[in-house]
Amino acid sequence: MTRAWSPVETIRRKRDGLALTTEEIENIVRGYVDGRIPDYQMSALLMAIFFRGLDEREMTDLTMAMARSGDMLDFVDDARVVDKHSTGGVGDKTSLVVVPLVAAAGAVVAKMSGRGLGHSGGTIDKLESIPGFRASLGPEEFRRQVAEVGAVIAGQSGNLVPADKLIYALRDVTATVDSVGLIASSVMSKKIAGGARRLVLDVKAGRGAFMTDREAAVELARAMVAIGRKAGLGVVAVVTAMDQPLGRAVGNALEVAEAVRCLRGEGPEDLEELCLVLGSHMLTLAGLAPTPGEARERLSSVLRGGQALERFRRMVSAQGGDGRVADRPEEVLAAAPVRAEVRAERPGWVRSVDALAVGRLAMALGGGRHRKEDEVDLSVGVVLGAKVGERVAPGEVLATVHARTADQAQEAAAELAAAFDISGEPVAPPALVLETVS
Repeated sequence: MTRAWSPVETIRRKRDGLALTTEEIENIVRGYVDGRIPDYQMSALLMAIFFRGLDEREMTDLTMAMARSGDMLDFVDDARVVDKHSTGGVGDKTSLVVVPLVAAAGAVVAKMSGRGLGHSGGTIDKLESIPGFRASLGPEEFRRQVAEVGAVIAGQSGNLVPADKLIYALRDVTATVDSVGLIASSVMSKKIAGGARRLVLDVKAGRGAFMTDREAAVELARAMVAIGRKAGLGVVAVVTAMDQPLGRAVGNALEVAEAVRCLRGEGPEDLEELCLVLGSHMLTLAGLAPTPGEARERLSSVLRGGQALERFRRMVSAQGGDGRVADRPEEVLAAAPVRAEVRAERPGWVRSVDALAVGRLAMALGGGRHRKEDEVDLSVGVVLGAKVGERVAPGEVLATVHARTADQAQEAAAELAAAFDISGEPVAPPALVLETVS
């Protein structure tokens, strides 16, 4: 007689450092979603995984078990469909630029995004600062916009990867969030369930990132690429710097306005560069360019020609948003009523801008969440006047705070001054791309 599967035995085996079988992983995920496995047993297994880790096969099995726990979208009939994911950072509005840019170059970008939590902003919050924009799309609406516009950014559907929602909530309260195997499986399960077959990952490393250590970020990138390879996906991971904010705007509406400027070819140099790097890998994976270099030339032409901005307008309008944001963002987007400037006290070169401090200040102003149910003020934030490597004169504006009240603005400005370190010697601009894993 075949011995019945036991969750206790699975926990024990992982506790002792043994690799779990595919069947064990499927049983534990399925059992937890349908309520047969209690929280205390899943918590024990998560802690065992935290200490013992998962090998590539186990990570892939966990990814696929979670992906299959709910609805799964499928775009396999279109080889041009490609997706992009960022592990999150301060001022990271690349999706707002990359999605319409790559779509305008001929690819199809079907992207599901999340809301911000903590100092790292969320793409959906940023888009919802556009009046009327609707992020909640049903599966059929999602597919229809993919077919008609070639670009969509929507929130996750209610039944997409329910296993990940349950397991992540448990990880959050059991100190098991920062496990490479669990992070990689969480990210990749959502991408696979969302229909991704070709995926570019932007893995942030630095002070303002979830992974502050470069080596840890590279390890995570390699883990996700390995999962993708075993699951039959085309995946490239780009490890990028997040010690200072990306671009100059930090805050939902402020970042949308900056993304529009970038789509006009007028954006900050680092934001445009990263969008071209990520976009070139996306276009290559979609089979629309033989090399990233040739893909970059095509994307640069689309950006300068205005097609990317027009695709952004179409995407926003298709989801109920005010398309005039592509022409006059300052008239369409909400603006905070109070501003306060932070000025340099002495001449020099900017040696560092603390991304974590800037992100936390934007959150404290009301632009982010401590808990998922918190309301967000979409108008507040920070705009940098100077970045690392730039020379500043006494009295020059280092940053501008956008706040709801004068007291908030002055308090934030005082704290923001400490986020800048000014050197008496020239400082070289930092590298943006740290490593590429493919």
